[in-house]
Amino acid sequence: MRIVVADDSVLLREGLVRLLTENGHEVVAAVGDGPSLVAVVDEHRPEVSIVDVRMPPSHTDEGLRASVEARRRVPGTPILVLSQYVEVSYADDLLADRRGAIGYLLKDRVSEVAEFLDALSRVANGGTVLDPEVVAQLVVRRGRDPLSSLTQREREVLGLMAEGRSNTAIARILVVTDGAVEKHVKNIFTKLDLPPDEEQHRRVLAVLAYLRG
Repeated sequence: MRIVVADDSVLLREGLVRLLTENGHEVVAAVGDGPSLVAVVDEHRPEVSIVDVRMPPSHTDEGLRASVEARRRVPGTPILVLSQYVEVSYADDLLADRRGAIGYLLKDRVSEVAEFLDALSRVANGGTVLDPEVVAQLVVRRGRDPLSSLTQREREVLGLMAEGRSNTAIARILVVTDGAVEKHVKNIFTKLDLPPDEEQHRRVLAVLAYLRG
């Protein structure tokens, strides 16, 4: 894949470049601030960009704001946010266009290189990959729990859906049948009054749209 890396930490940026290159990917640009991210996405049209949240010039949510701008200029360009922080305001904006191809992972919770590369591939292919902590903070921000009607098992299934997992993958993780997962998914959509959708990233975005409501 052709990849852009945006992180103001030189060590982390160069480490990601080396990791990606060693795994057969091409890093077309590596930058350290928001405006540069927008510029290189516009120029190179990468298959996916890996973006930190806190970068110059603001050192607050610059990476997310730059990602929103990059998606405005290049609609649907895949973005994987990789950060130590959850910034829910611009995370909402990043998800708002419902195009998919979005990921938000927390650096401290990425424990396996293979899992990271798998998440990167899913985002590049149009999927949505969200750390459960990101989803949890979106819920907390609204001051209510719209998922209160779900059973514990349905919450587990929904959490895995938010990570971009397929029904088959969810069944394997929870050690249940595919049919059981399909039933839980149908129950989730029914209880949340959301129409089911065959496209994995769209069903995740539908759930997040409900949470934002």
